Amino acid sequence: MNRLEKHGLQVDRKLAAFIDEDVLPGLAVTPDQFWQGLSRLVHEKGPRNRELLAHREALQAQIDEWHIARRGQAHDPKAYKSFLEEIGYLLPEGRAFEIDTANVDPEIATVPGPQLVVPVMNARYAINAANARFGSLYDVLYGTDAIGSRPKPGGYDLGRGARVVTRVRVILDDFFPLDGASHGDAKHYSVDEDGLSVDGKRLEDPGKFLGYRGDPAAPEGILLTNNGLHVELYFNRDHPIGRHDQAGMADVILESAVTAIMDCEDSVAAVDAEDKVLAYSNWLGLMKGTLQTTFEKGGKTITRRLLPDRSYKRVDGSAFKVKGRALMWVRNVGHLMTNPAILDRDGNEVFEGLLDAMCTTTIAMHDLKRESGNSVHGSIYVVKPKMHGPDEVAFANEIFDHVEETLGLPRYTVKLGIMDEERRTSVNLKECIRAARHRVAFINTGFLDRTGDEIHTSMEAGPFSRKDFIKRKSWITAYENQNVDVGLECGLQGRAQIGKGMWAVPDEMAAMLKEKIAHPMAGANCAWVPSPTAATLHALHYHQVDVFARQNAIRAGGKRAFVESILDIPLATYRAWSDEDIIREVENNAQGILGYVVRWVDQGIGCSTVPDINNVGLMEDRATCRISAQHIANWLHHGVVTKEQVETALRKMALVVDEQNADDLHYERMAGNEASLAYQAAYDLIFLGRKQPSGYTEPLLHAYRSMKKKENVDQDRTPCS
Repeated sequence: MNRLEKHGLQVDRKLAAFIDEDVLPGLAVTPDQFWQGLSRLVHEKGPRNRELLAHREALQAQIDEWHIARRGQAHDPKAYKSFLEEIGYLLPEGRAFEIDTANVDPEIATVPGPQLVVPVMNARYAINAANARFGSLYDVLYGTDAIGSRPKPGGYDLGRGARVVTRVRVILDDFFPLDGASHGDAKHYSVDEDGLSVDGKRLEDPGKFLGYRGDPAAPEGILLTNNGLHVELYFNRDHPIGRHDQAGMADVILESAVTAIMDCEDSVAAVDAEDKVLAYSNWLGLMKGTLQTTFEKGGKTITRRLLPDRSYKRVDGSAFKVKGRALMWVRNVGHLMTNPAILDRDGNEVFEGLLDAMCTTTIAMHDLKRESGNSVHGSIYVVKPKMHGPDEVAFANEIFDHVEETLGLPRYTVKLGIMDEERRTSVNLKECIRAARHRVAFINTGFLDRTGDEIHTSMEAGPFSRKDFIKRKSWITAYENQNVDVGLECGLQGRAQIGKGMWAVPDEMAAMLKEKIAHPMAGANCAWVPSPTAATLHALHYHQVDVFARQNAIRAGGKRAFVESILDIPLATYRAWSDEDIIREVENNAQGILGYVVRWVDQGIGCSTVPDINNVGLMEDRATCRISAQHIANWLHHGVVTKEQVETALRKMALVVDEQNADDLHYERMAGNEASLAYQAAYDLIFLGRKQPSGYTEPLLHAYRSMKKKENVDQDRTPCS
């Protein structure tokens, strides 16, 4: 028997042992208290969860019928809006209010900066993300295309290194100008009773100097601040860089990933108790501060641990510390999915979001016991994705009410991050925030899932534009602007994060430096990045832009976006497409789906850099897969392409993906392999895509990954002949 009975729940033994033996010891929560509370959560909230999902489907059916009844007619935006109001999809906006979330840490409320999102099931990535609070500006400029070219293979390039040092001195002059001097000419940095001295010169703004490490006459480190972010100048004349620098400066360290989201959702493949225990155990290690991992790199064995806080002295000699790790959120699963890790009293899989809420919150209680842990204000930060409208946000609030009551936590200990990534949330955002006004500490535009939901919601309205053109339509600008407008209107400034989405091309840092400054300029005090390297480079934007000043200017300028614009469906009004245009679009989508799904199903990799049809590495997760699958499904449904054309594209792109993964020893070829579960999953995501709940990929991906894991187990059990 692989399950234990726990207060009416049938719990996988691995999960039961993990909770009882690893999580609960050291907490003032008994096993009976935990399991009884989880059982009540599952059996009392489960029926409401099902009602909310049924309501999603009922609304979608009505929208489908409305479009079908008007097929062939010109779209009537005014009638469409009235219809959405009539069926309760678009709700009336209530009176003005402001959130009153309390005990929010400064990284959330008052320090704008980059935000990393990583799969928590990968311990190495999770530790790297937590440790990405500070990063070397020298390293990221030298090692990427950020200065206009990529480094050549081989040893250290002195010329390139010199260009990096010159570039950094210019940056220092921009952020920390000296009175009548330049950092480029500086020969000696020291600290005296008046603060920082650079060859006898002072900073134009002396308040930007905070402290130092080492001997004040020849410091090892000098700590500066600009727009709320820390910068350390590191000096070491024995260092390979410092020995060639006239001031002995060996590096400039930027505060980078101020916050990080440890993801249990879109970037992981967690389909059973084994997977959930891995995710939860890494989260436990992060919350206890004990997580470590050992791996081979360059022929050496490396052990990576969480970094300590950074220590400095003020001018008067008093000591202080700066947090050395990103403040961590945990992203739970949304309301849709169930997981076989636990069955309820009727034998049904429990809703995974309920399981996550109870487990991740309980685990985070270990942090509340630590003097120098994740939250200095005793809060737990949970991102809740894929919620549709205010009722579902209110339900999330009720879930955490129950969890806090069960665990003996003060009400509103858990702070909530609302992903504004579904259409019904976008058009009712103010009421969504109101539904959790005591918990909200984050709203974020997830434009990838938002695009997938846009296609699915309006599937019957007609064929959509090509993907690149969907992003150029008016709805997405209105969506992005409204998120900031409503966030500011609801009092999030100085109390919560208003975030923007991911930079999806991890290797193109020069382009990111050019384009992603648009996020702080738009009033977002955090934005997602795919790597610690990207976090350090994106941090430069928050030195260039005073986000709070931008937010004040936006508020003074008045409302910029309206629901009518968000409801402007990005259909292909002028379909001047050649056959070549159509096939290339389908092949590009098919290649992305196959390249992502083959790793998800066969290897359990939920997020990875997948080469596109042009061999440009793009960061793919379930949200990008949702767009591609829904887009082809839409074109199939409206006759833009035929079933045969899509099948041909899939077979052709399977060959391409196989070739792109030729060096992966764990890769299983799809081309010509009709038994490939990964290929079958990709096929179904397209051809069954129109019938998937909200167009999500999770139900099919979970089913095929579970089959693959069972297949692997069965193969392991097969005796050798």
